[in-house]
Amino acid sequence: MGRLDGKVAIITGAGSGIGRASALLFAEEGAKVVVAELDEAAGRETVAQVSAAGGEALQVRTDIRREAQVESMVSRAASAYGKVDILYNNAAIEIRGSATQLSEDDWDATMGTNVKGCWLCCKHAIPEMKKVGGGVIINSASTLSYRVADERAAYVASKGAILQLTRSLAMDYAKDNIRANCLVIGPIDTPLLAQSMADSGDAQGVMDWLLDASLLGRLGDPAEVARVALFLCTPEASFMVGGPIVVDGGMLVH
Repeated sequence: MGRLDGKVAIITGAGSGIGRASALLFAEEGAKVVVAELDEAAGRETVAQVSAAGGEALQVRTDIRREAQVESMVSRAASAYGKVDILYNNAAIEIRGSATQLSEDDWDATMGTNVKGCWLCCKHAIPEMKKVGGGVIINSASTLSYRVADERAAYVASKGAILQLTRSLAMDYAKDNIRANCLVIGPIDTPLLAQSMADSGDAQGVMDWLLDASLLGRLGDPAEVARVALFLCTPEASFMVGGPIVVDGGMLVH
């Protein structure tokens, strides 16, 4: 008996990293998973891994910056599985640059994916959740929602916005039995982090800084974040709403 038996979960950016780990875990726990992923090959691989493990998943290629595509994705999820119970807004990008280094396209791409995409998915998933009497929304914030790193103007701004968007969602929809929370995520061993370190021009220096900043002296594993996300979807988390839940290896303690 899985903890998510009978549930339908949309996970954005489920083609790699935390999104893929969450898709695999949620499916293992009985959820039917909708893999909302822009990279079709990566999305297919996640679905293949879910299927190989005995789970059920549906791939929907989705650019979450485009409302028509988000609306279609949610509609396909509801059509295929009859409802939407869980929305995990995991997808994010990071483009390095200070305020004067970033191009307008860089800024728009970052805010479009990390903030607008989150909002659009909520906008279209919430009505489906209301139809079944409630649901769970999980948004992906970051330790950089609270602290800053050099040359991360757009990314830091986007992750700060996620905190407030989550609180707004919680305030507006708790009455509908929809619990919105966000995960404040630290350094996790994902392709996004690897690319960020490579883009820095000093990957080893960044890694040394991250390990020093962690009280545990290591990077997190995507599965560790997935397990916290899973908990938020269970009845055991029924009194948790509007909150930032920190999964950062102690980085914010410094």
